[in-house]
Amino acid sequence: MGLLLLYAFLAIFFSFLCSILEAVLLSVTPTFVNLKKKAKKSYAPTLEELKKDIDKPLIAILTLNTVAHTVGAILVGVQAKVAYVDLYGQQTRTVFGIQFTEDLMVGLVSTLMTILVLVASEIIPKTIGANYWKELASISTQILRVMVWIMQVTGLMWALQLFTRLIGKEHKGSVLSREDFTVMADLAEEEGVFEKSESKVIKNLLQFDEIMAKDIMTPRAVIKIAPETQTIEEFFEQNPRLRFSRIPIHGETVDTITGFVLK
Repeated sequence: MGLLLLYAFLAIFFSFLCSILEAVLLSVTPTFVNLKKKAKKSYAPTLEELKKDIDKPLIAILTLNTVAHTVGAILVGVQAKVAYVDLYGQQTRTVFGIQFTEDLMVGLVSTLMTILVLVASEIIPKTIGANYWKELASISTQILRVMVWIMQVTGLMWALQLFTRLIGKEHKGSVLSREDFTVMADLAEEEGVFEKSESKVIKNLLQFDEIMAKDIMTPRAVIKIAPETQTIEEFFEQNPRLRFSRIPIHGETVDTITGFVLK
């Protein structure tokens, strides 16, 4: 019974560790990494390398997780039979009218393990990792560095990366786009991080490469201009509710613009 509990604990523990490492790794943002680099955090360069070549830490995580699930399930199943023999010998017990056999013992233990793996090593750790990834980034980086190193030394990393290279494609360019920044500005406004005016400025800046000067110029038919010979007082008497901040000044004709004055 002792080995049964030990194997079950180890399987759940390593699966828990893998789930929380995966959640933290995938939650870390490029902005967070750059901030930690500027703050001279010792783990920041390693974390940046892991994020740039994310296949390596993910392979290490999935390998350990698969071993924990597979080997753990086999060992727990074997020990479930051993535990039954230790408790009841070769005799068959009847509980509530049901014959309690070795196979039933294995089935019950397997069902319990499935529930524990789902809750204790998947749902709970991934929730923790997604919510507290900033606090866990440092320790997660150190653990992942060791895991990746072990995989590289044993040659498993090279072998497993062959499969990812066959089905994957080389990533080029930034993972962020202009659309991402636009959406982030909207989200920041909704969450109260940015004022509406600040969000609008950011989105307008991102559109500068698409907007032509002719698209935002004031049409000549509605522009307010003044001749050089007119006084400021005369101009404002004629235009008491002027909404433009800059008034072009012209010479003999309206096509001869010689300057402008600020309102």
